[in-house]
Amino acid sequence: MAITRDEVLETALLARLELAPEEIPALQADLAAILGYVATLAALDTAGVEPTTHAVPLDCPLRDDVTAPHLAHDEALRAAPAADEGCFVVPAIIGGDAPEGER
Repeated sequence: MAITRDEVLETALLARLELAPEEIPALQADLAAILGYVATLAALDTAGVEPTTHAVPLDCPLRDDVTAPHLAHDEALRAAPAADEGCFVVPAIIGGDAPEGER
C-alpha cells in the first residue's frame, strides 16, 4: 500500500516526531510495509477462530488473598526519610517544587 510524503509528515506531526528530511523516505517505506502487512491480515478468513487475548494460553497462578500482620504506623514512618504529622513526605511531582512550608 502506497503512503505519500504528506501522509508521513502529517503522521509525524500528530506523533510529535521531528523528522530530518533524509528520514522521510525510509519512514514512508516502513509505513507502507506495515500497512501492507495489516491488509494481508485483514484478508484472512477468521470465521471459525475464537477471539483471544494472547497467542498462547496464559497460565498465571494466583495465590489466595490472605491478610497478615503488617507494620505498625509508627514503625513504618520510622523508616521514612521524611514524615510530617503522621504522613510520609514526598517530593512534589506535579506543578513543580512546593515551598518548604507546604510539603
